[in-house]
Amino acid sequence: MKDVTASVIPPQPRDYHGWNWSGFFTLYQREIRRFWKVGTQTVAAPVVTTLLYMLVFVVAVGGSRPAVGGVTFGHFVAPGLIMMAILNNAFANSSSSLIQAKMMGLTPDFLTPPLSPLEQVAAFGLGAATRGVVVGAVTALVIGVLPGAGLQVSHLWAIVYFAVGASIILGLAGVLAGLWAEKFDQLAAVTNFVIMPMTFLSGTFYLVDRLPEPFRSASHFNPFFYLIDGFRYGFIGHADGSVAIGAVVTAALSVGLFLWCWWLFRTGYRLKS
Repeated sequence: MKDVTASVIPPQPRDYHGWNWSGFFTLYQREIRRFWKVGTQTVAAPVVTTLLYMLVFVVAVGGSRPAVGGVTFGHFVAPGLIMMAILNNAFANSSSSLIQAKMMGLTPDFLTPPLSPLEQVAAFGLGAATRGVVVGAVTALVIGVLPGAGLQVSHLWAIVYFAVGASIILGLAGVLAGLWAEKFDQLAAVTNFVIMPMTFLSGTFYLVDRLPEPFRSASHFNPFFYLIDGFRYGFIGHADGSVAIGAVVTAALSVGLFLWCWWLFRTGYRLKS
């Protein structure tokens, strides 16, 4: 009798040459669907929060304030509020995704498949950046129709460049925080004591040049200052600092954080025992 088992060939693992596009897009789509399923919380809520800021700063105090940077206070503060929404949501997406996966024991979902550390970091980072860009775009559309805060585009390239760059930077920063944190309290500490102060102290509501020393010089070491200043430059055509330096800082931070995240995934930092 013929040995049937001898003719059975076990399935071979898939051999990917180069970039695993299938796995990368699967993980990326997982990150997109994760925040899109709760769009009321992840997209609509930040828009409402930004509109409340606009109500307080523009309606309550904006009418009595002189022009800032050659434009009304409403036109000045609107880009900063949009960028603040981009920064906070990009960071929240990747950081919450990783901390939840670690606490619920779901890290094998993206560690077991044939995905390289480069593909994993790219998927998490771009997923977070997508949320940041989506929230920023929706917020800009809503603010653009408000009376007294209409947005005018002066340099489209600056708006796109700094919006995408900020989303990538904070998405990767969220990856770092998600890998480091072992519980939600630690992640909340990073948000409350690092991300929020850097956001508010970066010229979101004021011109940095009006600060007294040494705070004026110290503000130029805050990378969020260049992100907000460059983004605002795209709308009002006025920059508080150097747009060229801001563009270089944005590119350098994106590359540096990506390499840092790649190294942590490669070593399995707080992901593998």
